[in-house]
Amino acid sequence: MTRARLLPLSAALAATLLASAPGVADAQRKRAADPVQQLICNDFYSHANADWLAAHPPLAGSGRQSALGELAERARRQQFDLLDESMQFAEGGIAKLLGDFWASGLDEAALERDGAQPIAPLLARIDAIRRSRDVPAAVAALHQVGIPVLFNFGADIDLGDLDRHVGYFTQGGLGLPDPAFYTRTDAETRALLGKYRAYVSSILALTGSTPARQEADTLAVLEIETRIAQASRPLSVLRDPRARYALVPAAGLGKQYRHLQLDQFLQAQGVQGESVSMANPQMFAQLDAMVAAIKPEQWKAYLRYHVGAAMAPYLSKAWRDADFAFRGAVLRGLAAPPSRRDQVLDAINLAAGPMLGREYVARYLPEATRARAAEIAAQVRDALDRGIDRNAWMSAEARAQAKAKLANLEIAVGAPERTLDFSVQPMGRGSFGGNMLIASTWRHREEMRRIGSGGAERRWNLQPQQPALVYDLAQNRLVVTAAMLQPPVLDMNRDPAANYGALGALVGHELTHGFDGNGRHVDATHSLRDWWTPADAAAWDMQLAPLAVQYGAYPWPELPGTFVNGNLTRDENAADLAGVELAMDALLTAQPALDDTGRQWFYQGWARLWAQRASADVAARMAASDPHAAGQWRANGPLANQPGFGQAFSCKPGTPMQRESTRQVTIWR
Repeated sequence: MTRARLLPLSAALAATLLASAPGVADAQRKRAADPVQQLICNDFYSHANADWLAAHPPLAGSGRQSALGELAERARRQQFDLLDESMQFAEGGIAKLLGDFWASGLDEAALERDGAQPIAPLLARIDAIRRSRDVPAAVAALHQVGIPVLFNFGADIDLGDLDRHVGYFTQGGLGLPDPAFYTRTDAETRALLGKYRAYVSSILALTGSTPARQEADTLAVLEIETRIAQASRPLSVLRDPRARYALVPAAGLGKQYRHLQLDQFLQAQGVQGESVSMANPQMFAQLDAMVAAIKPEQWKAYLRYHVGAAMAPYLSKAWRDADFAFRGAVLRGLAAPPSRRDQVLDAINLAAGPMLGREYVARYLPEATRARAAEIAAQVRDALDRGIDRNAWMSAEARAQAKAKLANLEIAVGAPERTLDFSVQPMGRGSFGGNMLIASTWRHREEMRRIGSGGAERRWNLQPQQPALVYDLAQNRLVVTAAMLQPPVLDMNRDPAANYGALGALVGHELTHGFDGNGRHVDATHSLRDWWTPADAAAWDMQLAPLAVQYGAYPWPELPGTFVNGNLTRDENAADLAGVELAMDALLTAQPALDDTGRQWFYQGWARLWAQRASADVAARMAASDPHAAGQWRANGPLANQPGFGQAFSCKPGTPMQRESTRQVTIWR
């Protein structure tokens, strides 16, 4: 008994004597005074990103730069390289099709020769309208080529059965982005409407309105759009997906909206589902009445304008100039159009994105990279399973539901399991506008095939060539695109621990969204219901309350006197913290003998994701509305709650990068 008590005392005494020895004391004082050590323990973000920050000085103008933004730019350059090579060397298949598409968009001389020829058949179809009953068939034909008029119709998740898609009839048919622009009377809106009227007139002139008819045609377009806007719902209401969802039998639409001929519309789109969603039947009743009441000449002006406005970016210079003068300069605030290569790439992604994605994956995603990413993601998923077991805030009932949901979670890496039919009409190099219509028709056809397929889990709403790592709440699925699997997210040539700190922590961030205050609303069977108890909700809020306080004390970079809104960013800060927790758990499970050097690589991998610079105006917008904290605090905030960080870098409790143990916040640790 006595010896057992003396051993700790003797050990403590020995440590005291050792620390007081001149050499040890000097070493400790030297380490404490080391400026690198001080920086690490005060602002790890600035230490880990020193080279990047030195190469990217503060922005004097307006804009934003970031490490992840550079990843996105690299993915664009890769797409440029792929298309350039396809244009020069491809001899057949999708690569040849994309190469011809790309060449046709870059050949501005051909664009000028082509003029408005690509849309001539569409305009001729519209000019053939003689009676009101001819209008719906023209509307359906334009939808088929990817030009939605009068309303929108598309495939989306059935909120009553998340395993399938249904067709959604929703509001649309406007040239301005918000229905309120047509009815507000403030001076700013009236000025915008004046500019829009001039734009409508310019497009109508290009589509064939004579000087004698131009004013009347412009008024006809504005009158029809105003009536559509008056029947539309505010955009704020439509932010809730449930406000856009209401299943109705498809069989009765022809009789209910006989002037719109919606039964024939569905047949033209190749849709055969038993039901569709129509959440605003009053608007469609108004559209039905408008088809009967408005004169064919007015409808012809409206339809011609929308064909011209939709296709203007893909036609000759006169069309592109008219488009940019309003949509680029007025609506988007651009000082100059994007480069021609950027414009054409965006057009190809819009109309033939899945084709480009297939070629991108084949070229830029080695199987070893994909397999490593899938392995890390699976290990982080297993870490979440352990976190569910050990967390103290979740009730037994919710824990059982969470375990069931996690057991059904899917991880999809690289590209979707495709069911697309890539057969498409051949393209040439002489007509970029014609190629856009060919590709848009194909894309619309494939979208319509999603409806009623029962294969929602095989489709992504993302493209492999676009960097993204997201949790799909409806499908209980983690999606990691091919373009995301490159530095700073995944680098096969760096220390493996850094990939856990970057890719692994991002995976953990997204996975936790399936089990947090948002994920609680979809259960293991893909049903919309709250599987938390009231006690779980209260415990979650209590668990996260200290995070709001922690982040609320962080100053926003570039904005003296402004601090992070801890309440606005709370949930994303919690996901960042959870991501780091889960990724470290996964790493330690995979490498139980991990030393401090490995831990340091892990934390550097995380911090280097968030390097960024923002101008004062951009920073002000972010501080006011972005649910994410500034990059500096996305890097530092979670790490300050990790005991392992203090161990790896010898940071004392109470320093900015190592909060006292009693103040550390945990989610799954």
